[in-house]
Amino acid sequence: MRLLPDGRRLHLNHGPIDLIIEAFGLPGEVEAAYCRAQKSFPSILPKLVEELHQLRKPLTKENELTGPVAKRMVKECEFYSPKFFLTPMAAVAGAVADEILEMMLVGTNLDKAYVNNGGDTAFFLTPGEKLIIGLVADFHLPNIDARCTIEYANSIRGIATSGWKGRSHSLGIADSVTVLAKNGAGADVAATLIANEVNVQHSAINRKIASDLDPDSDLRFRKVTVDVGLLDEASINIALDRGEKAAIKAKQGGQIEVAVLVLKNKYRIVGNPPVGLVSNVA
Repeated sequence: MRLLPDGRRLHLNHGPIDLIIEAFGLPGEVEAAYCRAQKSFPSILPKLVEELHQLRKPLTKENELTGPVAKRMVKECEFYSPKFFLTPMAAVAGAVADEILEMMLVGTNLDKAYVNNGGDTAFFLTPGEKLIIGLVADFHLPNIDARCTIEYANSIRGIATSGWKGRSHSLGIADSVTVLAKNGAGADVAATLIANEVNVQHSAINRKIASDLDPDSDLRFRKVTVDVGLLDEASINIALDRGEKAAIKAKQGGQIEVAVLVLKNKYRIVGNPPVGLVSNVA
């Protein structure tokens, strides 16, 4: 746990959890918020590990979880179960960001703040404040492909990205699916599920059993994507159509605000994007 060299951002790291935090406001308020984040952070991973055997199981009503982050994970995943296969782990990164952000806001008076957990981000805004967020469409080519401005009046308070090229395994072939939602956990699980739906059968797609790649994977015997070769345009459109359909359902259900689906330099947008969201996407 330390301030980064710029003196403005706080870096918290514990195992797979890697947070970049920035708060804005009076110096004393920012310092108090950072202290609260540092105080809350050490217990996050141990509590998750205590309940990991349940968190890696498919979501059911029998998931009796007590940790605050675990409860956030289950709450957001319940919107999609049992229509989709998922475990609460689908929301873990966003839920951690939400929890730390909430802890920072207790007893403090910030203008705005964000908690970025490896790209899955929760943020807070007060009237008149805004944040500019960058979108990376391809994890293997980490350029800022688009930017959007989130303002206080907008209900978006979380953003997350999923796809086969990212940190976690995916059942689909999306280069990326970025979701903007009301909180980090909601964006996280929606991005995961929509990315899974961006899919098609094609000889250029290489898949392997998840447990062969990671014995602890919650996807277990399911095949995950490890490479996507050259695809014809028809196959790309079929895959994007399937993902778009899932995103539209999530939008209609109120689970997401916006989704951007990217595959082989083609994209689909669901919802009304904030200003500038697709400015540079191919």
